[in-house]
Amino acid sequence: MPATSTQVPGLSLSNSTSTPNISDENKLYKFVHLDNELYEDFYSLWITLMVINSIIFLVGVVLNSLALYVFCFRTRTKTTSVIYTINLIVTDLLVGFSLPVRIIMHYSARKCMKCSLVHIFGYFVNMYCSILFLTCICVDRYLAIVQVEASRKWRNPTCAKGICVFIWIFATVVTFSVLTMAIKFAPCCLAKILALMVCEYFFPLVIITFFTTRIMCALSKPSLMHQSRERRMRAVQLLITVLIIFMICFTPFHVRQVAISINPDMPKSISLVVYHVTVTLSSLNSCMDPIVYCFVTNNFQSTMRSIFRKTEMEQTSMDIISMNKNSKGSGTNAIIAFSNTIGSPLSLPSPSNTQI
Repeated sequence: MPATSTQVPGLSLSNSTSTPNISDENKLYKFVHLDNELYEDFYSLWITLMVINSIIFLVGVVLNSLALYVFCFRTRTKTTSVIYTINLIVTDLLVGFSLPVRIIMHYSARKCMKCSLVHIFGYFVNMYCSILFLTCICVDRYLAIVQVEASRKWRNPTCAKGICVFIWIFATVVTFSVLTMAIKFAPCCLAKILALMVCEYFFPLVIITFFTTRIMCALSKPSLMHQSRERRMRAVQLLITVLIIFMICFTPFHVRQVAISINPDMPKSISLVVYHVTVTLSSLNSCMDPIVYCFVTNNFQSTMRSIFRKTEMEQTSMDIISMNKNSKGSGTNAIIAFSNTIGSPLSLPSPSNTQI
């Protein structure tokens, strides 16, 4: 996370007036490690992770910006799945934009402890919002496929918006509580810290695993055979994709946090390296979530393809016009070539109201 000095008397956990080196020891760093620590102790690894984070930033911002455009402006009806997905895209964009801020702060605000804490707080709020919105998408798919009639009153835009507001507030409050307890870390707080981690990660993981298993079992029943095979397969693919994202992006980080809670005396070098590697893996979520978007609405993939095809066709048309303008005596050929190019304009698919 953002760099700053690890000597922070103002956040001392000790109530005693003993030696300065003890009072300066901030036990927040048992749970988070700032970039200057990795920079000083493992410079090569720090450079490698910064390069990886830069790639994650570029890919994540481009993919999620396109996805936000599709779901906000090319999808007319905002169904429950679309509402959850838009919120997920926003969290992924915020995570992505936090990466260059992290590098800038390392070089310009190294000694600003408040800046570091605000950045850490914002990063984890968005990470936990991503986890909870992914969970909502999975539950919504289960209700749409298995509990169609029983869930009609719950699966409406008003209810979905209320749930999204609750998730933002819940993630903010819980993350603030985790950081506060980490700053005041003591053996008596261990159970509370673990309970908060359960609320924001392990409980959603159990829910996703349970509903993935349930929907895969339910889809084999004859009562659901009236639904198209494509619809059923897309639901299964969505849940499995989310489960894979959890395993790759979020599980290593939370396993590390639990290990630190159980064994606070873990060697600093191990804790430092594992923390930064697992945080980078959690950032990778912003690049993997666009795979989930492909299963949310039927027209997402076709709309994305049409956008790129339209851009390619426009570029081809401009190249043909430019080439023929520079060729003397070929005016007729230019007209024919351009007519062939635009003769069958690509019609973009109309926004679809259908969801998986």
